Amino acid sequence: MDDYQIFSDSSCDTPKELLDLHHIILVPFYITFDLEHYYKENIEISNEEFYHKLATEKIFPKTSLPSIMDYFHAFEQEITKGKDILCLCLTGKFSGSYQAAINARELLIEKYPDSKIHIIDSIQATAGQGILLLQAAYLQEAGYSLDDTVSRLEEIKKTARIMFTVDTLEYLAKGGRIGKVASLAGTMLNIRPMIQLKDAELVPYSNIRGRKKSLDKILAMTEEYFTENNERYEDYDFCLANATTIEDTRAVQSQLEGLIGRPVTYPVFQIGVTIGTYTGPGAVGVCFIKKFDR
Repeated sequence: MDDYQIFSDSSCDTPKELLDLHHIILVPFYITFDLEHYYKENIEISNEEFYHKLATEKIFPKTSLPSIMDYFHAFEQEITKGKDILCLCLTGKFSGSYQAAINARELLIEKYPDSKIHIIDSIQATAGQGILLLQAAYLQEAGYSLDDTVSRLEEIKKTARIMFTVDTLEYLAKGGRIGKVASLAGTMLNIRPMIQLKDAELVPYSNIRGRKKSLDKILAMTEEYFTENNERYEDYDFCLANATTIEDTRAVQSQLEGLIGRPVTYPVFQIGVTIGTYTGPGAVGVCFIKKFDR
């Protein structure tokens, strides 16, 4: 079996216990609140500190991608141990992280020409990227070669979806990531936009009046996907994404478990600094992907 190390940039928001369990290494994004001081996600600033700042200081932070040299040094540490590299990155539509990893690969191949370094654009973000990352770990643990793992991930990443709602479009607009959701009338009183992330695009779904109805709509969006695409729940892996409203997310999880007929065993993926900068507090989502062996 190939000996390869799995990496991701930190936008995957995968819970630490799952990273540790599967021996996955993250390369962090950076965040700044003043364009002068930059903090590494999950290392120099916690999610709790980040959301507290958003809530109390009414600021709009900026993120910065991992540098080429961040990737270079992280990969090189494993290459010198005799390992090949597999790295999943935030969709290239949202960030240059993928390209930075590609550039690092080119430098490393010159230095270590016998190394195999595969970089995958996840075409996803937050828990959608994270649940694809877990499929990579399962493929590795099932004995798949690096090349076969990459081939399978390229196929199943197209099945990944996040069905989610945010409290406001303000953060998406300020961060320049609003994309197609600009058509949603999010400024209307108590209107909650419903959004789908698929194929690296934020796709507007509908507008819902009221928080409770917007949470219920996440389940309706999920059910509609499986009905319209003639897919079976048992062929998919599911997880929940949450920014700051864990009780709301637990309520959605309970409904989801009723819909799919089984427990969701993953811990909730907390939307971290990189993606939380654009969703703001209050985001809740259902994420799913076709299982690697289906």
